[in-house]
Amino acid sequence: MTTLTPRLDALQEVRNFVNGQWTTPDSEPGLELRNPATGEALGQSPAGSAAEVEAAVQAAHAAFPGWRATPAGDRIQHLFKLKALLEQNFDDLAALITTENGKTLGESKGELRRGIENVEVACGIPVLMQGYSLEDIAPGIDEIMVRQPLGVCGVITPFNFPLMIPLWFLPYAIATGNTVVLKPSDRVPFSAARLVELLHEAGLPAGVVNLVNGGKSAVDAILDHPLIRAISFVGSTPVAQYVYARGSASGKRVQCQGGAKNHVVVLPDADQETTTKIIADSAFGCAGQRCLAVSVTVAVGKAKDWFRESITAAASSLHVGNGLEPATQMGPVITAASRDRIVSLIGQGAQDGAQAVVDGRGFADGKRGTFVGPTVLDGLPAGSKLMQTEIFGPVLSVVHAGDIDEAVQMIENSAYGNASSIFTSSGSSARKFRNAVSTGNVGVNIGVPAPMAYFPFSGWKGSFFGVMHAQGRDAIEFYTDKKVIVERWPKEWSRKF
Repeated sequence: MTTLTPRLDALQEVRNFVNGQWTTPDSEPGLELRNPATGEALGQSPAGSAAEVEAAVQAAHAAFPGWRATPAGDRIQHLFKLKALLEQNFDDLAALITTENGKTLGESKGELRRGIENVEVACGIPVLMQGYSLEDIAPGIDEIMVRQPLGVCGVITPFNFPLMIPLWFLPYAIATGNTVVLKPSDRVPFSAARLVELLHEAGLPAGVVNLVNGGKSAVDAILDHPLIRAISFVGSTPVAQYVYARGSASGKRVQCQGGAKNHVVVLPDADQETTTKIIADSAFGCAGQRCLAVSVTVAVGKAKDWFRESITAAASSLHVGNGLEPATQMGPVITAASRDRIVSLIGQGAQDGAQAVVDGRGFADGKRGTFVGPTVLDGLPAGSKLMQTEIFGPVLSVVHAGDIDEAVQMIENSAYGNASSIFTSSGSSARKFRNAVSTGNVGVNIGVPAPMAYFPFSGWKGSFFGVMHAQGRDAIEFYTDKKVIVERWPKEWSRKF
C-alpha cells in the first residue's frame, strides 16, 4: 500500500478504497486540485460514477453481517488502534490538512484534536449502545429494548474540515456495527485517503469502510442506492436541502448539517480586549470557512463606540499567508472561485451602504494562491441581501442595536440557526439571551461554541435537516434501530422440554 507524503510535495493520484484494496477510478476527470496558498498543482479528482459507488456499496453490504456479529468490545479495539495511529501521525496529518485546505497549521491541529475526541467517545460503545429492560410488564411477561446497527451508511463530507467531519461520523457508525461508504469533498481528497489508510493499518476488516471520490454523480448514486440505509452530510444549506429531500425520498435516514449566518451580541459591559480578540479569532480563523464562524457582530448601545475601533485594529494586524509558515495567523480560501465570490459579496455590501473599514479585496494583488484579506463591513443595512447570505469567508459585518431585545430579534430574523453568542459581564443578560435565542449552539463569552464530542453538534432552522445530530448520544441514536422484544415463558411450556 502506497503511503501519501504528508505535505503533497508532488502530484498525487486520487484513488478509491473498496473492499480493502486501492483502485484507480475509471470515471471522467473532475476537479483540478491546487495548493490554496501557493497555486501549485496537487492532482486531480475524478468525477465519480454510479458504477464506482456500486462497487463500494456491494463491498460494504457483504462485510456487514460479519461486522455486525463482531462483539462491540472487539469492534472498538480497532478504534483504540486508530486513536494511537492518529496520535503517532498527528503532525504529518495536520500538515496534510493545511496543504490541501489552506488553514494554518495550528487550526489543522485543532481540527484533528476534535476529531480524535470523537474516536475516544465512540470507544465507549459497549456502554453507549446498551438498551434497557423491565421484568413483569404483566404477570410472567418481560420486555427488552436492544439497539441494532442499520447496515450500510453513506457519509458525505465538505472541504473545510477534511478530517474532523469524517471523524464526526465514522467512529460511531462502525462502532455500532454498521459499514460505511465515505465520499469526501472532491476539493480535499487526500486527508480522507490518509484516514482510510490508518483504519486499514488498524486492522479494520475489508469492506467495513470504503472510500469513493467524485462530485455530484457520486453523491446522487449514494442518495439513490437501495442498500444504503442512512446518510450523514455536512455542506451548504441548498445542498443539504437537496441531500435531505432526495435521500429521504428513497427511504433513508438522513442527517444534514447546512449553512450558517452566526451572530454575536456585544453588550456595553463586555470586557473590551478579550471580546475583540475572541470575535476576531472566530470571524477570521480558518479564513471564515467554518459553519461556526461569526458573521455578524451586533454591538448594543455604547458598545458600538469602542467595538468598531478595536475590531478594525485586530483585523488589520493579522498576518495572512501560507498556513505552513509559523507566523501565519490566517490562510487562503479554498479556491479561486471562492475568492472571487467573496470579493463580489464584499462589493455588494459596500453598494448596499456598508463601509469597508477593513477591506481584504486587494490582498491577493501580486500574490500566488487564493487569498482574501480580513474584512470588516460596518453598518450593513438590515435589508441587505448579505444579512441572509452565508459568505463563508473572512468577512465580519458589524451592525448596531439599541438593546438586547433588538439584538435577539435580528437573530430571529435570520433563516439560519446554527450558532450565536453573547459577550457580557451580566449573568442575567446572558441567561435571558441563551433562553430566548433560536440557535442550536449558544456561547456565553465564547466565540466558537463548538460542542465537545460527547454533546450533539446542534443546529436549528435552515442550518440543519433531520432529527438526530452528529456526535455523542445523538450519533448512537442515528446509527442504530431500536428493537423491542416482549417475551413470556409459561411454566407449563417449560415442563415439556
